[in-house]
Amino acid sequence: MRQAVYTTARFGLFMNFSDSLKAKRGRNLTLVEKGLCSLAAGGIGSLIGTPADLILVRMQADSMAPPEKRRGYTGVFNAAKRIPAEEGFLSLWKGGTPTVVRAMAYNLGMFSTYDESKERLTKVLPGYKNTIMVISSIIAGTSAATLSLPFDNAKTKIQNMSPNADGTMPFKNIFDCMVKTAKSNGVLGLWVGLPVYIVRVCPHVIITFLVSEQLKKVFL
Repeated sequence: MRQAVYTTARFGLFMNFSDSLKAKRGRNLTLVEKGLCSLAAGGIGSLIGTPADLILVRMQADSMAPPEKRRGYTGVFNAAKRIPAEEGFLSLWKGGTPTVVRAMAYNLGMFSTYDESKERLTKVLPGYKNTIMVISSIIAGTSAATLSLPFDNAKTKIQNMSPNADGTMPFKNIFDCMVKTAKSNGVLGLWVGLPVYIVRVCPHVIITFLVSEQLKKVFL
């Protein structure tokens, strides 16, 4: 549910960016221009959502930690107040780089391909709007999963990593993790679990776009 809300919000940003650029250009956007709008929407949307993700992760970890290691947040608003007070305002975005990078890759694969597929299929299958939306959503979901999975796998490894025997961490950042994974497991190791990931992503992408298209009719 949370992921669907975030995706719908980012789609709203993408539509605003792309519609504004279309009006300025006086034509449909190229795939590259759609890609830039997707990246901007993903980056901005993810930056806005990172504090909420941080609070969620900490509260989940708190519930499973030993009593002496719990932070003792009493709720979302208590955590949102205490984190910046105790650790500084920017700590709300601690560890946010993997989340932002992953969201940008996900958006690039999702929104640009959906818009492009819909435009091309409309020329081939005029009058089949609902069918076109579903097919475009499947293409978008597959593209989003394929582009974002390397970043998603690296993000998971970084979140779960433990210090080495010498006290150093296995990975410096998300890109270092991806390079080391490719060296040890081959390039295809970055896409471990892709079929399952596509099956998980596509239904939520289809629902998101169908709902978003209906909302556009109501509010635009």
